[in-house]
This record gives sequence, structure tokens and C-alpha cells, in this order.
Amino acid sequence: MTTNPDTEAQALAARTELEKRFAALSPATQLYIDGQRVDALSGATFERISPRDGRPIARISAGDTEDVDRAVAGARRAFESGCWSGRSPRQRRTVLQRLARLVEEHAEELALLESVDMGKPYTDALAVDLRVTVQALDFYAEAVDKRYDEVAPTDRDTLATITREPLGVVGAVVPWNFPLMMAVWKIAPALAVGNAVVLKPAEQSPLTALRFAELATDAGVPDGILNVVTGFGPTAGAALGLHPDVDAITFTGSGEVGRLFMHYSAESNLKQVSLELGGKSPQVVLPDAPDLNVVAQAIASGIFFNQGEVCSAGSRLLVHRAVKDELLELVVEASRRIVVGDPLDPRTSVGALVEEDHLGRVLGHIHGAVVDGARLVQGGRQVLEKTGGYYIEPTIFDQVTPGMAIARQEVFGPVLSVLTFEDADEAVRIANGTDYGLAAAVWTKDVSAAHRMARAMRAGTVWVNCFDESDITVPFGGYAQSGFGGRDKSLHALEKYTQLKTTWIKL
Repeated sequence: MTTNPDTEAQALAARTELEKRFAALSPATQLYIDGQRVDALSGATFERISPRDGRPIARISAGDTEDVDRAVAGARRAFESGCWSGRSPRQRRTVLQRLARLVEEHAEELALLESVDMGKPYTDALAVDLRVTVQALDFYAEAVDKRYDEVAPTDRDTLATITREPLGVVGAVVPWNFPLMMAVWKIAPALAVGNAVVLKPAEQSPLTALRFAELATDAGVPDGILNVVTGFGPTAGAALGLHPDVDAITFTGSGEVGRLFMHYSAESNLKQVSLELGGKSPQVVLPDAPDLNVVAQAIASGIFFNQGEVCSAGSRLLVHRAVKDELLELVVEASRRIVVGDPLDPRTSVGALVEEDHLGRVLGHIHGAVVDGARLVQGGRQVLEKTGGYYIEPTIFDQVTPGMAIARQEVFGPVLSVLTFEDADEAVRIANGTDYGLAAAVWTKDVSAAHRMARAMRAGTVWVNCFDESDITVPFGGYAQSGFGGRDKSLHALEKYTQLKTTWIKL
């Protein structure tokens, strides 16, 4: 591939400018409790390493049980005072709209923090993560005063009302792959209906959560209504899950940790738990699929976007034998056009994996697939090692069988498994043949076949002739071990942050 000196110079200038802007920032690194930055009571901190070059960028307060106690106590006081839950829906709407505007104003700063902190391309952080974050804030701000309670159809001598009330204190534990966006998917609806929130961001990506909490205070969210406790899962995360004064936990992450939160609930106060967990999403390509060039590009972006660190990533390509060879060649070509590089380089389409340990796990999955007999047709290696960062090539395996680990386990990296089928019934069996049920896609010109397959697939979202299309107005979540307890996004998300009350009045 030839390079254009002018393009290279422009890219270098853009990257250098972003590096200077990051160096000029003073990221928040302390816990955020009761509207203030505070150190962990123990004084403990941990070093945050940027995956783009393996260099330290900040020391973050390491919250523990005592810090979670502080945050929950502050949230409880604020909730019980009515300073937020007692406001009218219109008043809460105004504050959330103000917060959306502040996030818009600080979008470039937040995208830069996100990119350097967890390794995704800055261009994606700005164009996708921040855009969707603002949409979520606006959506739930507008929704809060558009919902009505109910009057039951009782006898004429009775008035029975059905009202929704906030739960109280909500603990939100979010992952590192879309740190701010997924945090706001939980925070915005929880705040919209009047709850107080204690957020525990992933230790791999805490910077935007801490900055967002400050912006919330600036927007008028009362002190104690949004708190952020940074730290580790076995300490801060467990303390939040076990806390007897937390009314609900909403968690996005691995199935392993999701099970822990179920245990924490059972061991404490039987708090409500909602889980959004992993996926092994299939893209099913029937022999009459539309333009295979379009399909190939969607398959490549569906697995390689965000370094493959996406729970709904299209990590399994299920393709009819009649078109497999042609489509696989096109997907390989598309993957070779992908630029792996520095997240701050505007030419980069795949950045760095979030941390060295995760890089090792992804390489372990690749090695295991080779041992199991899958054919490596593209990638499979760590690259750009001299940068000190954690980069891996887009990777494609052919001749994968449904029983192989690479076809069943969530890799959470840029690794595609290609499986073949003979007919639609076999495709559905393979598609449903994992523990997960988060998302799926069908590519066909036959609308009847698309409907039949969509109905047969056990997945929370089924795309037809597209992949990863979405909007804040539709729910996100899955079947089976992809989670339960309510959906993120859409008006349905409001349900898991409220409880129903019946008031029965004898007239």
C-alpha cells in the first residue's frame, strides 16, 4: 500500500495536537461523593495505564467498602430529602437537558479521555460514544414528563390508582468498552424517575465517569444524587452489591461477575438485579443474500469495530456453503483495508485492546482455535509492539465447527469465526447453539425467510440485511445467559428503576 506524504503529515499533526490537548488536561482522579472530589479513606490509589502506549496517565483513588458506605449514605440522604425525587418531572427534565448540553460542549474533552484511557479510536469516541450519550440524556429528559400513571377499572364505589415510584438508591456497575455511553444508559433513566445513583466504573476506564459526575453537578443535579466510586470489582464492586441500603444493582459485564451480583443480592437484602452480559452473535448469510460486497463490509465492521470489544459483536459468520468462498474472500479483503494503530491517529479504525491481560486472553483464544483445528486465514498476531501498546490484527478463522471453543466462548476481541450450513434449519440450530442470546443478523432477499428466521432465533435483537443498527428508542438486552431483569435503552429501561404501587380508595 502506497502512502501519501501529505496525508501522513496531516495525520501526524492531528495526533500531536490531541496529545498536547490531553497533556494539558487535569483529569479528575478522586472519588466523587456528595458533590465533591474526595480521596479514598484508606488513601489507596492505583495506576491507570493507557493501552495506546503502555504508559501511566493517572493515579486513581481506589475506593473500598468504607467509601461505598459513604457514597450510599450520601445517596440515601439525598434521596430521602426529596431534593431530587420530590421535584416535578418537568424540573428534572430541565436539569437533564442542561446536562446533555454540557456533555455536548465538552464532547471533545470526554472523547479524548475515553480514547487515551481505554484505547478506542478518538474519531469513534467522538462520533459514536458521545453522540449516543447525548441522545440518551435528551431522550430520558424528554420522557420523564410524558408518562402517565393509571386508574384501574374497578367498581364505581372504588378508586384504585396504579403509580410508579423510584426505587431509591441504585448501584450501577459498568464495563470498560463503552465507559461513558453505557454508564449514561443506566444513569439517565434512573435519574429521570427520581432515584439516587452510586456508579462504579470499570477500573480500566474511570476517567470519563469522574468528569461526567462533575458536569452533572454543574447542570444542577443535587449533591449526593450521583456519586462515583472508583476501585476494583472484588472490593468496591462487591461492597456495592452486598450493601443493605442499595435497592437495586444494574450491571453490564461478564457472566462470571453477573453471577457474583446474584449471590451478593441473596446474601444481603435481596436487592433487585438487572444484568446485561455477554454475547456470541451470529450473522447468518443465506444464498440469496443481497450484494455480497455490502454484506462483507458489514461483517468486517460488525466484528472489528471497537477492537471487537463489543458484547453484541458479530463474532460468528454463518454462511451457506454455496456463497461461502466468495464471501470469505471479500471479508478478508475488507479486513486487510482496516488500519490498526494509535487511537489518536485519525486514520486508525481499530485501536488498542484495553489492557495487557486482555491482550493475552485474546491471543490465548486464537492459539486455542488453531490447536482445535480451525484454519487461520487472516491475522492472529500482536502488532505494533514497539509502541508499548496492546494491538492485535483483525483475525479470521475458517473451517470452524459449532463445538469448538472459538465458536462458543466470547473472545471480546477482533476475531471472526466462519461456519457453514446447508439449509435454514441448520443455520438456526447453529445460531441458537450457544449459551448466549444477545443479537443476531440475517442476510436474505426473501422477506418471508427473514421473518421465519428472526422468529426462530433466541436473541434480544435480530437485524435483517444490516448489523448493529440501533437507536435510543429501542431496547437493548438479550436472552439466556446474555442477561435478564430489564433492558437498557428505550422507554422500557424506565421500568427497572421504578416500582408499582396500588392505592385503593373506598368511595
